[in-house]
Amino acid sequence: MATTSTAGTRMNAGAPNQWMLGIRTLLRGAGQVMFQCSSWTGLFFLIGIFWGTYSCHTPEVAWGAAVGLAASTLAGYLVKLPYANGDDGLWGFNGILVGCAFPTFMANNWLMWLCLIFFAMCTTWVRSGFNNLLRQFNTNSFTFPFVFLTWMMLFGTRIFDGLDPTSLSHPSLPEVAGGTLDTGIGNLAVYWLKGISQVFLINDWITGILFLVGLWLSSRWAAIWAAAGSAIALAMAILLKAAPGDIANGLFGFSPVLTAIALGCTFYKVNWKSAIWAVCGIVATVFIQGAMDVIFTPWGLPTLTGPFCVATWLFVLPAYKFSAKDAVDRSEWTKDARREAQLIDNELDKIVEK
Repeated sequence: MATTSTAGTRMNAGAPNQWMLGIRTLLRGAGQVMFQCSSWTGLFFLIGIFWGTYSCHTPEVAWGAAVGLAASTLAGYLVKLPYANGDDGLWGFNGILVGCAFPTFMANNWLMWLCLIFFAMCTTWVRSGFNNLLRQFNTNSFTFPFVFLTWMMLFGTRIFDGLDPTSLSHPSLPEVAGGTLDTGIGNLAVYWLKGISQVFLINDWITGILFLVGLWLSSRWAAIWAAAGSAIALAMAILLKAAPGDIANGLFGFSPVLTAIALGCTFYKVNWKSAIWAVCGIVATVFIQGAMDVIFTPWGLPTLTGPFCVATWLFVLPAYKFSAKDAVDRSEWTKDARREAQLIDNELDKIVEK
């Protein structure tokens, strides 16, 4: 009996602790904003968020990110969604973005925090609903649940006095950009890194470095494509003479960063053909960003990651295959979907060999 008890104790000691599993799920949720199912990536993302927000004296954004991440993950457990998605962090990535956005655009009061928790939780089942609609087209909702719900909330602040949109721009007609941009090497590097940090609405170049480190720990290709996406977007924004302030703050970089990772190494296999496809997607995202800025400026709303969603849908919906081996399931990027995609690839290989 003593031997059996000791063996059982050892087995329990070796089993993952429920608290550790919960922390892993949360960290993966942060990492999945850039398609990475990695606790280490999520940890570096959170470190970057806290560093950037405290540096800018907006700590409420960092804590909003943490609360949003926890609330959306909890919602997945409460409504009993497939646990595999939760374990991969897919319940949390929209919620953490809601947590960053609400304190950024609204006054820091108890009503804002209550709405943050509610809308972060909503992203989890709204994502499931959008995915059910889009799965038949072999694609995914990406960060659109965050975008859609945040737009609705920010629209509502215009008539709710208790929710003060302190940092939201005033509705106005778009104007031609003016001013000058310092294009020194050091400044260009800062603009480039801010394009990466702005994925989480953080305006800090050191945060951009931390995000790249986090990506590198999970996927070197993801880090390379994030860097390339921001660089190409920066070059285009300068060439097209976009608003200098927007360029300097990295506002033309964050959606192309996400598009680059999605097309460059997540939904297509890495090769020279998919690289050309990804570059085309990055270029398209910059133009879509400009068009959506014009559309949303009269409403006084930010585009958020809407340009990334639109551009990636345009490049994923055709289900273009560069070869038989490039047939992948683009409706999800979980481990289960990847295993299923591998089975498809194996069957296609057999057909090709015949």
